[in-house]
Amino acid sequence: MTLNVLGYAVQSPTDALKPFRFERRQPRPDDVVVEILYCGVCHSDLHQARNDWSDSMYPMVPGHEIIGKVISVGAEVTRFKPGDSVGVGCMVDSCQHCASCADGLEQYCEAFPTMTYNSVDRRDQSPTFGGYSEKIVVREKFVLKVPEGLDLAGAAPLLCAGITTWSPLRHWQVGPRSKVAVIGLGGLGHMALKLANALGADVTLFTRSPGKESDARRLGAHQVVLSTDTEQMESVQGRFDLIIDTVPYVHDLNPYIPTLSVNGTLVLVGYLGALDTMLSTVPMVLGRRSIAGSLIGGLPETQELLDFCGQHGITSDVEVINIQEINEAFERMLKSDVKYRFVIDMASLNEQA
Repeated sequence: MTLNVLGYAVQSPTDALKPFRFERRQPRPDDVVVEILYCGVCHSDLHQARNDWSDSMYPMVPGHEIIGKVISVGAEVTRFKPGDSVGVGCMVDSCQHCASCADGLEQYCEAFPTMTYNSVDRRDQSPTFGGYSEKIVVREKFVLKVPEGLDLAGAAPLLCAGITTWSPLRHWQVGPRSKVAVIGLGGLGHMALKLANALGADVTLFTRSPGKESDARRLGAHQVVLSTDTEQMESVQGRFDLIIDTVPYVHDLNPYIPTLSVNGTLVLVGYLGALDTMLSTVPMVLGRRSIAGSLIGGLPETQELLDFCGQHGITSDVEVINIQEINEAFERMLKSDVKYRFVIDMASLNEQA
């Protein structure tokens, strides 16, 4: 039988999130039913709720940084049992037979993955609803193990902000001899600093805002460069093997490209859309420098991240809120008024009037 679930949903691009009852599918033999304990608040939740990407389906229950506890499993499930601490990220299914899926890169599924919310179930065509809710039903393969000892609230953003920055660090083989820069100190940027530092890299933060040096160093940066200061930018020309650009809005990439080393790469992880700026190819051609993009990570890479964070005690810096504060949190997020990620304590859902 289907599960009747309470969550918070938005009904149109201009509506606030409000309590909403809906049906989860009847669990299948390969499904895991998860009681949601915490759910991170991602900038993409706001984009989707307000139809900024012109693909939103309503009603919508956002949320794809999910930490919870297994409450039941299907007959074919072998990796989980009731009581296990688990995570669910941005995807809940994929085609499972294309080249990307075969390589553990489900985020690049050729048939496009089934997203945790604002998507359609591959088997029964029902809409998917996300983690701003009591429970979720997920195919076993898309459920992740949370290592013992990790703070569960702080672990929630690892399922999106964490893996979004971990994936390029691993793809470009960052290690102790690497020189890495991060553009922007927000939800993504602060995770990039922590992870690059833990991998042993020499880490620099690019920022437009003076006064962030103390926090950046606490999070793992060895150097902070004010990107609006010509002398500081010239001092790091040709330095970085990898630059992770976490900025979520239109901005000029040209000042950063000359700071790449020969064969260096600037990878975009924060912004989707047209840049609306002309790129100067001179420093790219003269140094075989590249601009690339990266999207979250596949299941093996995400589990690798969680295990790494368990070994190193890494979680996101979070502000835990009640679900009743979500609309205020969206507005604060637009003003960058959070250090560095909101996480909803879903126990508050049952306290609402």
